[in-house]
Amino acid sequence: MNILTLHGINLNMFGKRDPAQYGTVTLAEIDERVRALGQELGAEVESFQTNCEGAMCERIHAAHGEAVDAVLINAGAWTHYSYGIRDALAILTVPIVEVHMSNIHAREPFRHTSVIADIALGQIAGFGVDSYLLGLRAAVAAVQARA
Repeated sequence: MNILTLHGINLNMFGKRDPAQYGTVTLAEIDERVRALGQELGAEVESFQTNCEGAMCERIHAAHGEAVDAVLINAGAWTHYSYGIRDALAILTVPIVEVHMSNIHAREPFRHTSVIADIALGQIAGFGVDSYLLGLRAAVAAVQARA
């Protein structure tokens, strides 16, 4: 089972950016924890991060032709306005799980809307790193249910 984890804009700054909101864990530490849980669950996890919207769309397009079984995505701020990333994700025929470290529904009003939510299997927000781990568990379960 192959799971693609996508990290959007500014998420490479985890550990430095707004520790009160996101904690001090780095993106490398998040990726390692997700990969380790993936191994436990029988899944190979690949991670990709970019601050370039076009590069994110290109990676999603590439996933369409690869043996990707599910996508875990934290699009960062793109969550709230990037119809380009939303439309790229909609091309995929695999389960998509949206995750956020913070509770986007308890933050600024512009963060309450996700343009990805309607094409995602579900959304997990507000649990810090555990949002990624819970999201991975949901993605693996969805893939297993399809088999």
